Amino acid sequence: MENTLFIGFKGKNNSSNILVSSLSSNHILLTNSFTGLKKDIEELSPDYDEVYLFGVNKNLTDSFSIESVAEKDGKRLESKLDLEELKERFASFMIKADISKVPSKYLCNEAYWYLLENYKGNVVLIHIPTVKNFKEEWIESFKKAIN
Repeated sequence: MENTLFIGFKGKNNSSNILVSSLSSNHILLTNSFTGLKKDIEELSPDYDEVYLFGVNKNLTDSFSIESVAEKDGKRLESKLDLEELKERFASFMIKADISKVPSKYLCNEAYWYLLENYKGNVVLIHIPTVKNFKEEWIESFKKAIN
């Protein structure tokens, strides 16, 4: 986990902030704007082997969505990480997740796109439920699943 970066979005009531802040001291929080997050990503060190980006999806309640692709200007970039293996690791720690091949449409997709470019595909975007539906026990499960 030493060459792994965890990224969420700013906002004290943002579940991605809560999760990444709990997972590791090696995390950053992106600005909640298109220009701000691009600047944040441009300032990141290129020295990470894997990047986990967490975003919020208000339609999720008790599961997560592992996003396989980002899309910008009609072009698609795909994660090069083994998402099936990640899904299996999550399942072994009672984290329900599906793999999506449909890009999200908002800030998460934008951040994912730039991160996939910068880290040559060694990135995954994981959508998680909002604070209202976020369960504290997921934090420990995530820690175990990503080690």
